[in-house]
Amino acid sequence: MSTRIYLNGSITGPEDAKISIFDRGFLYGDSVYEVMRTSGGQLVDLDRHLMRLYESASALALPPPQEDVLRKAIVDTLASAGNEESYVRLVVTRGSGEVGLDTALAELPTTLVIAKPLVLPTASMYSGGVRVRLVNVQRTSAKAMDPSVKSGNYLNNIMALAEAKRAGDYEAIMCDRDGLLAEGSSSNVFFVEGTRLLTPNLSVGLLAGITRQRVLEIAEGLGVAVEQGRFGPERLRDASEAFLTSSIRGVLAITAVDGEPLPTAAPGPMGTRVMQAYAAFLEEEALG
Repeated sequence: MSTRIYLNGSITGPEDAKISIFDRGFLYGDSVYEVMRTSGGQLVDLDRHLMRLYESASALALPPPQEDVLRKAIVDTLASAGNEESYVRLVVTRGSGEVGLDTALAELPTTLVIAKPLVLPTASMYSGGVRVRLVNVQRTSAKAMDPSVKSGNYLNNIMALAEAKRAGDYEAIMCDRDGLLAEGSSSNVFFVEGTRLLTPNLSVGLLAGITRQRVLEIAEGLGVAVEQGRFGPERLRDASEAFLTSSIRGVLAITAVDGEPLPTAAPGPMGTRVMQAYAAFLEEEALG
């Protein structure tokens, strides 16, 4: 197993991958990125990840490389790494230039692909769930930095997770400035009331997760009623069951919120059905 890095056309080991200290991704978080995984060696939802990357880049007026260049960079880096299964991070920064906030100071964009062995949550996390905490750190307002843009400007999420970790919990759940449920620091959140599956609406101000969308499609296929809405945090605390979604974790059950166990042992009936259906989706992806 190995880690290989694509950097502006060359593939190297991590010890030889170097960017300028004046790169705006390093200095300002002036970048966009995507994280994905493989299943059976095949990239999962590559088309959707690339589409979101281009949407994020457009929102920041950041000129990314041509799509065929990015696809080849990812495929070649995966082949060079030669892992059975890989974690892949694709990053495009605005590039280097004279120090200053003006985007016109940037020169050519920097393109980076990291391929390394895939590390998933432990089997006990999938079978027994994880603890989450509703934190005080608010999700960034769309009027400040649009949460739908997946950028390298991630301090908001970092501080939210740090608050949850200090309390001994696995993931932070953030609310917006009005106190409405938004998302996790690196995940989307779903919860169950009766026979309904609920998740915050994108209008609250959250990232349109790739796995979130897959789960919405899976739920529709299972005939599960789904509500995307504007919910207070008490709805999550009072839910019968809940789970997180993300591209690396897939579907991961929540066992407790703010230290209080949910009434249904994790994963609950709904979560189990969704987890099984998502596992079947990964198997299909593995077939190419």
